Amino acid sequence: MRSIIKIIATWRHTVFNRVIHYCVILLLPLFVSGCISGHVQSNRHAGNGWYTVKPSDTLYSIAWRYGLDSKELGRWNQLFDDDIIYLGQRLIMHNPGTKTATQLEAENTLGNSSKSSALEPSVSSTQSLVVKKLSTTPPPAEWLWPVKGKLLNTFSINHLDRRGIDIAGTLGQTVQATAAGKVVYSGNGLVGYGNLIIIKHNATYLSAYAYCKERLVSEGSIVKAGTIIAKMGLDKNKLAKLHFEIRKNGKPVDPMNYLPNK
Repeated sequence: MRSIIKIIATWRHTVFNRVIHYCVILLLPLFVSGCISGHVQSNRHAGNGWYTVKPSDTLYSIAWRYGLDSKELGRWNQLFDDDIIYLGQRLIMHNPGTKTATQLEAENTLGNSSKSSALEPSVSSTQSLVVKKLSTTPPPAEWLWPVKGKLLNTFSINHLDRRGIDIAGTLGQTVQATAAGKVVYSGNGLVGYGNLIIIKHNATYLSAYAYCKERLVSEGSIVKAGTIIAKMGLDKNKLAKLHFEIRKNGKPVDPMNYLPNK
């Protein structure tokens, strides 16, 4: 009798293990698929030559993040400075006249279709002349230092954290606009900049003020040179400072070539 009970118990244990084994085999692909799907979802905001707009993005912040000229980014997408971009909108991040590897592969597979021509905005000769004229707009006649303080570093285009200058100060110290212009970004959506303000001075020049404790101007505000726009905050190392950049046609330039001698 005991041997029969032992045999039955062994059989039940074996059947239970096999059921568990088959359940794992059936559910594992679903689990892996879910993980892959989540990974794909998290990376759908960027691809080969395109970008999907996320919350708090503006045309200027996207151009700033990728070192592009906002005018060109707008022209590639048939947008203008005051056009609104929408959450989920897909933007072309390259000159549509220069095809990416993905586009060339698609054309080779499907043949020369009208898809590529649909991506290319029609730019008349007049528009080309306007863009060329705007790209040569001179800088403001006079720049002011955004804050008073010790210069902590020099400009270097080859170092991501030195594509501007850092100026030491005290927490809460006032920050002023270096030249007259329009606030085109005021937020904290750009990783590595904290609270950031970007001012458009003309069609060519922008200035940026990062690590702010408090932003005192909103997007669309018109400011004069010397207008108080923010209060100094702390960087990632808890050091009170302002990170200041100037960009010409979307590209970082040395602010020391524009700011007056102290």
